[in-house]
Amino acid sequence: MVAKLNRGWCRRMASALVLLLGAGAGVVGAAPGVPDVSDGAVVEAFVDGAVKAQMRAHHSPSGVVAVMKDGELVFAKGYGYIDVERRISVDPATSLFRPGSISKLFTWVSVMQLVEQGRLDLDVDVNRYLETFQVADTWPGQPVTLRHILTHTAGFEDGALGFLIVHDQARILPLNESLAKYQPERVYAPGEQVAYSNWATALAGLIVANVSGENFNDYVQRHIFDVLGMTHSSFVEPLPPALDAHMAKSYTHRQGRYEELPYELVSNVGPAGAAAVSAGDMSLFARALLNGGAYRGQRILAPETLRQMLDEGFSHDPRVRGVGLGFIKYAYGPDGLDVFGHGGATGVFKSHFGLSRAENFMLFLSFSGPGAGAVRDNLLKAFYDEFFPRPSPAIEPPADFAERSGQYVGNYVTSRSAHSTFEALLRLVSGTSVEALPGNTLMIAGTPYVEVGDKLFREVDGVERVAFQAGEDGDISGYVLDGTQVMRFYRAPFWETRGFTTGLLAAAGLAAALVLLRLAYQWRRYRTLPAPARRAETASIALAVPTLLFLVFSALGLSAELHELLNAIPLTLKLAMVCAILAGLAALYHAWQSLAVWRDGLFEGTWPRLRHSLLSVVGLAMLWFYSYWNLLGFYYYD
Repeated sequence: MVAKLNRGWCRRMASALVLLLGAGAGVVGAAPGVPDVSDGAVVEAFVDGAVKAQMRAHHSPSGVVAVMKDGELVFAKGYGYIDVERRISVDPATSLFRPGSISKLFTWVSVMQLVEQGRLDLDVDVNRYLETFQVADTWPGQPVTLRHILTHTAGFEDGALGFLIVHDQARILPLNESLAKYQPERVYAPGEQVAYSNWATALAGLIVANVSGENFNDYVQRHIFDVLGMTHSSFVEPLPPALDAHMAKSYTHRQGRYEELPYELVSNVGPAGAAAVSAGDMSLFARALLNGGAYRGQRILAPETLRQMLDEGFSHDPRVRGVGLGFIKYAYGPDGLDVFGHGGATGVFKSHFGLSRAENFMLFLSFSGPGAGAVRDNLLKAFYDEFFPRPSPAIEPPADFAERSGQYVGNYVTSRSAHSTFEALLRLVSGTSVEALPGNTLMIAGTPYVEVGDKLFREVDGVERVAFQAGEDGDISGYVLDGTQVMRFYRAPFWETRGFTTGLLAAAGLAAALVLLRLAYQWRRYRTLPAPARRAETASIALAVPTLLFLVFSALGLSAELHELLNAIPLTLKLAMVCAILAGLAALYHAWQSLAVWRDGLFEGTWPRLRHSLLSVVGLAMLWFYSYWNLLGFYYYD
C-alpha cells in the first residue's frame, strides 16, 4: 500500500513538472521525466510488465501490442499463442485478431471516399440510397442521414443478443436481408441524442455497396486494404484459408483449460465489426490517417476530408470531447495530445486503436479470451498515464456546492439500450448512480467528482470529466463522459433502477416461496378445504409456480457467457418468457379470486384474506414488470 501511494504521489509530481516544463515547448510528450515513447526498449519493458501477469491472471491466451511514432513502428510484439494446442506464437506482422468495432473506421473511410467523389451526400435521407427496404418514417419530416449515422445520432435503439455474432454460417444473410430483418426501432429524434448503433453502421456499409456497385467486403479490399498493402486483413467470413492459418483462435477457459470456440461471424452487420486484421496492417492504416490520407504515394482520403472527419461531429457539451464523423475523440493524455480512433469488442476479443496527430503516434492493441477486457483496459490506462501523463492539480470544491448538489442526485441509464425487446432489461445493469457526498463532491458511478464549472465536474483524484445537461424545464436530464460521447446517460425513473427492481423480484420470489412452503406444511388442510376456498388457494399456487420458475430460468439464462448470448437466445430465457406469460395470466386470475375471498368471506379471520390480497398485489406488480420489460411474448431476434 505504501509503495502504491508513493508511486501515485511521484506520478502527480511528475505530471505537475510536465505542465510547468512542457507548457512552452508545445510538444506533448517531450517533457523531462516522462519515458520516451519512441524508445522501443523502454516501451517493451513497460508493456511486458503490464501485460504478461495480467494475461495469466485473466486467462487471455493471445494478445498483440504495436506502437508507432513519427511513422516508425518502434514496438510491435505478440503475447501468448494464436493456437494454444499447437503452441504457435503470436506474430505481430502476420497474426490476425478481431478488432470488433474498430472495423467501423474502414466503413467510415469508405463512406467518405464516395462523398469525395460526389456520389454520397451526408445530409440527405438515407432512404435515397436503399434499394430493397426503407428506414421507418418514425419521425415524419426528420429523416436519418449519413451524418447522423457517422455521429451515432440517428436515434436507433440498440440490440445484440441472439443475432449480432453467430457461429453457424447458415445463419448469415445477405447484408440487405439481414438489415431488413433486424431493423431496430427509432426511439430518439435524429440529431438530438447520441446512441451508439451497430445496425446503423452496417446500413452505411450497405449504402457503400449500393452506390459503388461492389459487395462491401470487396469494396474495402480494393479501395483500402489493397491500396495500403494490408495483406493480412479481411472482412470476409469465414476467413480465406491463407489468412485463417494466421488467425488467433477464439478460446474460453473452463476448469483450468482453454477450450476453442467457433470463429465469430459478424456478417449480418459486417461493416460494423467483421474485420480481422494484423497489428502490422493497422500500422499501415495509421500511417495513412496520420499522413493526410496517403501512404507511400497511395491515397485513401484527401487531407481536407480527414480534417472534416475530425473537426465536424457531435457533442452534447463542447467542454468535453465528443465524436467526429466516425472517429471517437478520447480523453487520454494531456490537452493537445487529442487521441482519436476507436475501441472494439467481440464476444472474445477486446481491442483499441488510438492515434495522435500532435505526436504522430499510434497505439494498437488486441487481446483474446474471457479476461481480455480487463487486460486491455488495464494496459490502456497504464500506457497513456506512463508515456503521456496528464496533470491533475488539486481543486478545492466550491463551498456552496451542497446547496445545489441535490439536483444531480439520482439514477442514470445509458441511451445505448433496447426499448422494444427483452434486452431492455440490460438497462438495469448498465445504469449508474449519482450521490451527494460530504465535502461538497459528487459520487458518480462509484468515483468522487468535484465541480469545476457550470454542470461540469472533474474526477477528484484524476482527470476524467463529466458534463451534465438540463432539460427544457431546467432540471438535470442526463450527463456525458469526456471521451466516450457515443452514448449519454439519461435520468431514469425510479422503476428503471436496480434497487427498485431487485426489491420487486425479491418480494415476488419470497412470496412465491412462502406459498409453496405453506402448501407443503398444510397439505392435508388444503385437500379438505371447501371448493371456493380451495380455488382461492389453488390460484396462489398457480401464481407462485411460474413466478419462481421465471426467476430461476432468467438467472440460468443470463449466467451464460457473452459469446453464447450473442449467438443465440438460450432455451432457459425462452422458458422464462413462457413462465412470464403464465404468471401474468395467473396474476389476473388471482386478483379475481381475491375479490371473491373478501366478497364471500372465505377463510377464517382477516389475516388469511389480507395475505391472499397481498399476493395479488405482488402478482399484479410482476405483471407490470413483465409488460414493461417486453417479457409478455417473445420479443427478441433469433
